[in-house]
Amino acid sequence: MIPSATARYDWILALTSIAFVFSAFGNGANDVANSYATSVAARTLEMWQAGILAVITEFVGAVALGSRVTSTIKSGIISPDRFTDKPGTFMLAMGCAEIGSAFWLMFATKNGWPVSTTQTIVGALVGVGFASQADISWGWKKGSVSQVAASWGIAPAIACAFSAVIFGILKFTVLERKDSFKWAMRLIPLYLAFTGAILALFIVIEAPTAPSLEEFGAGKAVGIILGVFGGCLLFAYVFFMPYFHRRLVKEDSRIRFYHLPLGPWLLKDDCPLYFPGKGDSIVTSYYEDSLGEVCAGQKGNEKEGQSVSGDKKGTNDAVDIEQKATSAESSPEIQPKKKFIGPKERFLGPVEHLSWLHPTKYWGWIKFILLQGISRDVVTHDSDLLRKIHARAHRYDDRVEHLWTYCQVVSAIMMSIAHGSNDVANAVGPWSGSYSTYLSGSVNTKSETPIWFLVIAGLLLGAGFWVYGYHIIRSLGNKITQMSPTRGFATELGAAITVLLASRLGLPVSTTQCLTGAATGVALMNFDLGAVNWRQLVFIFGGWVLTLPCAGLVAGLLCLMALNTPHF
Repeated sequence: MIPSATARYDWILALTSIAFVFSAFGNGANDVANSYATSVAARTLEMWQAGILAVITEFVGAVALGSRVTSTIKSGIISPDRFTDKPGTFMLAMGCAEIGSAFWLMFATKNGWPVSTTQTIVGALVGVGFASQADISWGWKKGSVSQVAASWGIAPAIACAFSAVIFGILKFTVLERKDSFKWAMRLIPLYLAFTGAILALFIVIEAPTAPSLEEFGAGKAVGIILGVFGGCLLFAYVFFMPYFHRRLVKEDSRIRFYHLPLGPWLLKDDCPLYFPGKGDSIVTSYYEDSLGEVCAGQKGNEKEGQSVSGDKKGTNDAVDIEQKATSAESSPEIQPKKKFIGPKERFLGPVEHLSWLHPTKYWGWIKFILLQGISRDVVTHDSDLLRKIHARAHRYDDRVEHLWTYCQVVSAIMMSIAHGSNDVANAVGPWSGSYSTYLSGSVNTKSETPIWFLVIAGLLLGAGFWVYGYHIIRSLGNKITQMSPTRGFATELGAAITVLLASRLGLPVSTTQCLTGAATGVALMNFDLGAVNWRQLVFIFGGWVLTLPCAGLVAGLLCLMALNTPHF
């Protein structure tokens, strides 16, 4: 039986629930894309593969590791004392905060702004705090508005330093040595083990249900690191090294990742292979875009008056004649650009001529609606500015890059699980507070979150990435610098370490800001400022600065109008 004090406010709960769907969806589209942006940009994962992984990892993070107790007033941003004996007003405030958060996340994602979902909900709560005249936490303490603003510079700077150090070590121990592939084969087990150890500690310490580092104990933390390091090292030598030797040294193009369980058996030439791969390609060309062009490592061509793709570039020619198919037929050594088939051409083109009475036409539209988000080109950027920036990035052996794809995928998975466990509260918090207040009839700022809340939120996080995340993948991937598996590995690991250490020190950091700073640190290790897209960084920073006031303005105005609406 719903208490009479809140029974008449079921419409507020309904609107808050609708806003929650968009908020969780926008959270997935924006924040989840951060975890997989470098993997997709580096061509380690295809967009559809990242989409499947995102759905799984976000769901696992939200449901298995998600906090069972959600703080309705996020980090004490506004005081609940203002709403004492006014549960309906509290539900209204939480509903307006959810709407403000949902609006800004969807708007920012549409425009390619990678923003912090935590700071979005904080801004929305500040807005309703102003509208309801509730006390707002401005002082310098954990979760306060002043610390949120300070994190715009703190988080990217720390992540930039960590990722630069990691990529610098990788450069001078492997990538720029005389025989880089030989050194890569020697050291990859250590890098795999180190990645596994750091990210295992990251998950254990960062889980919302985990105790503080002091309570957990330094001994246990060191034990976890050493234990996982040793286990990963043994696994690498037993399974990964035979796989790498067969694929990269013997150049067996039939070998695929699912042959890893064969382990040492792969060292034998007569080893039977289940479901052998097809084709002659040994490794992917990780620096090639979807049009077949490679820009990285061609800085010299720019000085000689050539385009970064190596073709003669006229002053007024939009498309080089030498890239046209007719020219390629007369000169076979000149190949035309590849053409990426987008979702419209792939799904709607074949059924465009069919009548609406034909079931195939509906099937084409269903595929377009469900798959358009993971069938877009997010790697290629048709921009002369970006071609020049990518040309200044160093290019390394694709075989070496391939070795680090496995480290990169593991780090992306762990970052996504951690995001699902920690940031699910950003969408669930206001909805959970409104729901528990509706059921109890009194203001409830600390509510037990039902498991079905987390299940719905976990599914929406994955769905947001699947349908709408391509905007952020495109913005945060190759648009800052030329990405590759080794660079993506350093970016993700640097961001993970930053989040781990900063949160233990009580510093408010965002995974979005950490990954952006980490990508910048990796770009700077080209030792060329021209290898960084500073315009894109200013664009992203502008989104961070606008997050608090825009989310707060929408939520605050809605709350102000609702509280002061004339009625009979």
